[in-house]
Amino acid sequence: MSGGCCGTKKQKTGSQTSKEVNHGESSELNHSLNGYQPRNEKIIHPEMAFYCFDVIFSQLHRTETSIKPQFTNDEFPLFVTWQIGKDRNLRGCIGTFSAMNLHAGLKEYAITSAFKDTRFTPITAEELSKLSVTVSILRHFEDADHHLDWEIGLHGIRIEFHVDNSRSKRSATYLPEVASEQGWDHTQAIDSLLRKGGFKGVVTPEVRNSIKLVRYQSEKVSVSWQDYWVKWRKCK
Repeated sequence: MSGGCCGTKKQKTGSQTSKEVNHGESSELNHSLNGYQPRNEKIIHPEMAFYCFDVIFSQLHRTETSIKPQFTNDEFPLFVTWQIGKDRNLRGCIGTFSAMNLHAGLKEYAITSAFKDTRFTPITAEELSKLSVTVSILRHFEDADHHLDWEIGLHGIRIEFHVDNSRSKRSATYLPEVASEQGWDHTQAIDSLLRKGGFKGVVTPEVRNSIKLVRYQSEKVSVSWQDYWVKWRKCK
């Protein structure tokens, strides 16, 4: 699976005071998760990705970070995705739908996605030169009218559903790039996301129609180890 295919089990709450997005909640909550910046003002900056590299470099070498964040510290949901090799195979991807201050949030999830994604062994110092990182800042959360009310390549989707006719609810998400990278149509993406979230029954039209879906957009930036090394570490 390509980068950005994180499911609910991989999404941690960043702090006890932050709020997690749930389907069916009020538009006021969606507004709070969209941050305080004007809708058309970009938040993402390459320094966010450089900072993530610096955080894990410092963790692995037990040194102080050399980068002091100069980007905004406003609160947004976020994901950090690590990839490895020329084919950029997924090496770790964890994020949160809780709106976090970006300085602390990116530090936490750079570490969590690099060392605590249970699908992978922790990243090692020997792998650093083969890595790239993508930071995704999630914005523009909107309640969808139905499970097909989103655009492939533009929207990430977060679904909530009942498991096997029980009262238990599950949720899962795909970042905006996943469906297009996999070549899925809307229904294939929804069915895959249901399986990812733990649905084991027959996926019928009735099941799909019962889903609560929130669509969102992301701003993202990617940098390689070489980019980071030349810009930040070569002259240190």
